[in-house]
Amino acid sequence: MAEVHIIGKILKVVDFSEPHLYIKWGLQSGKFDGIVSLPLAANRFFSEGNAWRQVQGEVQGQSPVSSHRLQSFSDFALPLDIHLSAAAVQGWPRLLVEVFAVNVLQKSWPIGYGFAHIPSTPGAHRLEINTWKVAPDGWWQHVRERFGGGGSALSKSDLLYSGEERYKLQTLSSGKVIVDLNLILRMFEVYGVELK
Repeated sequence: MAEVHIIGKILKVVDFSEPHLYIKWGLQSGKFDGIVSLPLAANRFFSEGNAWRQVQGEVQGQSPVSSHRLQSFSDFALPLDIHLSAAAVQGWPRLLVEVFAVNVLQKSWPIGYGFAHIPSTPGAHRLEINTWKVAPDGWWQHVRERFGGGGSALSKSDLLYSGEERYKLQTLSSGKVIVDLNLILRMFEVYGVELK
């Protein structure tokens, strides 16, 4: 089987106004229609009929809380080291991210959703994942979000990457997640796949 080694780190988030942030991330392959939160969707990375398999490493994770007061970015340097095997290129993996804010009462809420496909060429890559959040649907929701009471969350994780129902949502741009990846691709040429 062909192999993909993903080595890198979730470097930082930029352009978020909240001072205390953490990230949940997951690697996802193929199509998944579950109505679950992101970490559970990542658990289903290897659903039945999927051509991708996990050899080593974690396909989901969460960072510790990073605090910033004066800058408009938070550093994470969260390591990624994943080894996958593939019987086909269909369902090429994508990295799903959720950025959460935490207030002084330790209550957290999502302030950014985003995804990026893992590049299909070997070498070093920097991904800038633009994130969005669900827009407040009234003045009370806006006041609650503004003063640290939390915002709206997605009920279906596939809304992150599927446009089928996302058009019904009103969203706001929220910030970026910066990811540095180094990819090693092996044995794709044996199966007639040429990746440059």
